[in-house]
Amino acid sequence: MNNVDMNSDLYNIYVGMDDTDSVSGMCTTYICCVIMDRLKACGFRVDGPPRLIRLNPFAPHKTRGNGAVSFKLVLKSKKEVKTAKNLILKMVEELAVMEDPKTNPGMVFYEGEITPELQDYAWRTIRTIVTQEEAEKLAEKVGAEIFKFKKGRGIIGSLAAIGCPLTDATYELLAYRDPANYGTKRRVDPESVLEMDRKTYPATFDNIDDGYMAITPHTPCPVLYGIRGETRAAVEEAHKLVKVSEPVESFRVFLTNQHTDMHLQKVDAISQMNQFQCYIVRGTVKSPPVVIEGGHVIFTLKDESGEVECAAYEPTKGFRDVVRHLAPGDQLVVYGGIGNKGTLNVEKIKITYLSTLYEYLNPLCECGKRMKSAGKNKGYKCPRCGSKIRGAPPEDGKIKERREVERKIKKGFYEVPPSARRHLSKPLVRN
Repeated sequence: MNNVDMNSDLYNIYVGMDDTDSVSGMCTTYICCVIMDRLKACGFRVDGPPRLIRLNPFAPHKTRGNGAVSFKLVLKSKKEVKTAKNLILKMVEELAVMEDPKTNPGMVFYEGEITPELQDYAWRTIRTIVTQEEAEKLAEKVGAEIFKFKKGRGIIGSLAAIGCPLTDATYELLAYRDPANYGTKRRVDPESVLEMDRKTYPATFDNIDDGYMAITPHTPCPVLYGIRGETRAAVEEAHKLVKVSEPVESFRVFLTNQHTDMHLQKVDAISQMNQFQCYIVRGTVKSPPVVIEGGHVIFTLKDESGEVECAAYEPTKGFRDVVRHLAPGDQLVVYGGIGNKGTLNVEKIKITYLSTLYEYLNPLCECGKRMKSAGKNKGYKCPRCGSKIRGAPPEDGKIKERREVERKIKKGFYEVPPSARRHLSKPLVRN
């Protein structure tokens, strides 16, 4: 493969990076932005927006949001290529949270066309579990140059961020804090966010959750806020409407696969699902949902091939009320992923059929009063006039009045709130 653009004698270099952050701070997108700014200051050309690619949300070795980044450099000579690579590697070494044992950065440099093989690899990193060995073998095959820091696990995501096909895409504008404010409360004006949402929704989305801001993270990372939307223009317009009372060091718009449902795989049977993967699966509710300790709501979904335990966890808030009202016989399409314990973590559901429920009431007396039980197997007695009806099972079921119960939910889609939504989960407003 010719790595040089013969029409312009320019070198097109794709740069991918991942696993530079930590649960205690830093952010791969921020490191990407700092590097891009340094490259531009040194006279190098960055082509197009950076890309933020979210990978499998159930990958066991992820750091926080399991997001990798990439961008494209257009360079004039082999000397520029070498200089730019050295600068990038030096900055990653300086900025990544190397002291965290779970942080294992990886860098990938790739020259050439994005091949179907690279695209297929990216799909697999988003939907399945890909090993570091697989990433290294593919990099060698396609001629990508890899650099590993510590264990170098980040090369898995770095290669995927380069190869990911964005058949559906959104944008996220990330505003970054002054480093002096890391770890402090973010000073973003809630009223301005409400106003921003009123003016830009649905071109931007997931700004508000039950009246409260959903654009600010809750970690000590460099991000001040993130605005997600359908176009670059929409997120930039929204950014202008947000008021803050602390310095904004910088901001950047990323092209991303967030909120596209790219992680979900359609399967024909429950038995086809595997741990640490995400699915769209049809089934029937087997038994009434139960609330367990912690406020989580659990139900069992079944089909002819088997069954799976499904969970609406406490952070999904009001979504749990919908799940509580499911009943045996209800037919659903469930969207979600299977975690450590083999439970399907529900992101959204589509109710396609609601079963008919009945309640059984004690019989009415001729005087109009509802009768009461006269004791086990002794029938019923009117508390007003004393009239009695004799009856015992199975006759008892014929005596009682059967009444259809009005269902408290309807057919259609239901989703978790923005604060509980996974990065890749597609909100209904985008359907």
